[in-house]
Amino acid sequence: MKRTSEYLKSPDLLPIAHRDRKIGTFGFSIMWVGMAVVLAAFAIGGAGVQAMPLPWVLLASFVGCLVIGFLITLIADIGIEHGISFPVYLRAPFGTLGTHFPSLLRGIAASIWFGINSYFGAAAINGILNILTGFDNWFICLLLFVTAQVINTSIGIKAIEKFANLAAPTIILISIWMYYTLADRASAAGKSVWAWMENPVSGAALFAAFLTVVLGNMGYWSTLCADISSISRFIKAPKYEKNWFKRNKGALVGSMIALPLTQTFVVAIGGVAYIAVGNYDPIVALQEAAGGLILGILLLMIVFAQWSTNTAANLVPAATVFSNIGGPKVPFYAGVILAGVIGMVTQPWNLFDTLMPFLLISGGLLSAIVGILFADYYLLRKRRVNVPDLYEQAGQYSYYLGVNWAGVIAWAIGGGASVAFSNYSFIVGFLLSAASYYLLSKYWWFRKYKQAELEDPSDEKYLGITAGRDWIIGGQEAARGTESQEQATV
Repeated sequence: MKRTSEYLKSPDLLPIAHRDRKIGTFGFSIMWVGMAVVLAAFAIGGAGVQAMPLPWVLLASFVGCLVIGFLITLIADIGIEHGISFPVYLRAPFGTLGTHFPSLLRGIAASIWFGINSYFGAAAINGILNILTGFDNWFICLLLFVTAQVINTSIGIKAIEKFANLAAPTIILISIWMYYTLADRASAAGKSVWAWMENPVSGAALFAAFLTVVLGNMGYWSTLCADISSISRFIKAPKYEKNWFKRNKGALVGSMIALPLTQTFVVAIGGVAYIAVGNYDPIVALQEAAGGLILGILLLMIVFAQWSTNTAANLVPAATVFSNIGGPKVPFYAGVILAGVIGMVTQPWNLFDTLMPFLLISGGLLSAIVGILFADYYLLRKRRVNVPDLYEQAGQYSYYLGVNWAGVIAWAIGGGASVAFSNYSFIVGFLLSAASYYLLSKYWWFRKYKQAELEDPSDEKYLGITAGRDWIIGGQEAARGTESQEQATV
C-alpha cells in the first residue's frame, strides 16, 4: 500500500509552485505556433476544398479553432489555478485507479499521431534518397525513421532537441514558399484558388461540409484540450486574481489568437496544394513544386522538423502515460517502444487518407473526457479542489476500489454517442458526457462518497493561486525550503 501511495506522489506529478512557472503570454503563444504548424493539417484544407470554396474552408477552420481554443483555456485553468497536471486531476472525476482509463486513450492517440508524423518524415527521407541515389521505398524509410526516434528517445540523446526551435519557422517558411508557387501553378492552369471546387455543394450539404471542417479542427486538438493542464501549470499567472480572464490571459492569447491564425494558415496551404496538383499530401505537393538540390534541402528541413516536434509532442507523452499506467515494472523505455509499435500497427499511411473520419471519431471520444472535466471542475466543484487527497491512496478520490463510476459511465454515454453520431462528434460527446456526469455525480455518486470541497465550499481551503496558495505535497516542503504561511501542507 505504501508503494502505491508513493507512486501517486511521483515527482513529475507534484504541483508546480507559483515561483516555478516560467511560461509567459508571449512564450505560450510561440509554443502554439510550434504545435500548430503540423503537416497533417494539410489534409483538412485538401478535403475541404473538394466541396467548398477555400474562403469557406478557412472560415470553418478559424471558427473551429476559436471554439476549441476557448475550451482549451477553460480546462487550462486547472493547471493555472492548482499547478496540477492532467493525470493528477483525472483522479477526481475517474478515481485514483480509474484515471488510467482515459489516460490510456490519450496515450494511444499520441502514439497514432507519432505514426502519422513519422510517415511524413519517412516520405521526406525517401524523397532525399531518391534524388541522391535513385532509391525509392518509403516503407523501409518509415521503419528506419521510427526506429531511430524510438532509440533516440529511449536512451535520452538530447542533440535532436536543438532543432526544435527551428521546426516551426522552418515549416512556416516552406509553407509560404509553397503557397505562392502552387497558387501560380493553379492560376496557370486556369484555376482560382479562392473559387475552385471539385464537387461543389450548396444548402444543407454546404452546412454539413462546413461543420465537418469545424469539427475536424476541433478533433485535431481534442487531445491537447483534455491534457492542457500538464502544460498550463507552468504558465505565469498573478496571485489573488479573481477575474477569470485576467488570471488566464497567458492561456487565452495563445489558444484563441496564435492557434486559430497558425492552424488556418496551414489549412490554407493544404487547400491550395490540392487545387494546384490534386494532392494535399505535403511531401507530394512539395515534390511537385520544387526539384533538385532545392527540393532535397527542403525535405531535409522537414525531416528534422518532424523529428524534433514529433518526439516532444507525441512520443514522450505517450511513453509517459504507458509507463505511468504500468507502474515501476514498466520503465520509460518500454513505454517508448510500445508507443512506437502502436504508431506502426495503426498504419499511418492509410490513416492520413482518412484523416477527417479519424479526427471526428477520436475527437468525439476525447471530447467526452473534456466534458467530464468541465462538469467536475466548474459545475460541481466550482474550481475548488481538495488537492492533497489527489495524492492519497485512501483519500476521498479512492471511491470504490479506486474508480469513480459516475465518470466511467458518463464517458461511455458521451463517447458512445459521439461515435454513433460522428458527424456531430465533438458537440455530442462534450454535451452528453458533461450532462450525464453532472447528474450521476450530484444525485448519486457524491452522495455515497462525500467530497470535502462540496461539503465545505471554502475558497480559502480549496482554491490555489486565487487564494495565494501553493499546494505542497509530502516531501516537497523539504525540497523547496521554508514556504509562506499561505501554503497548504500535507
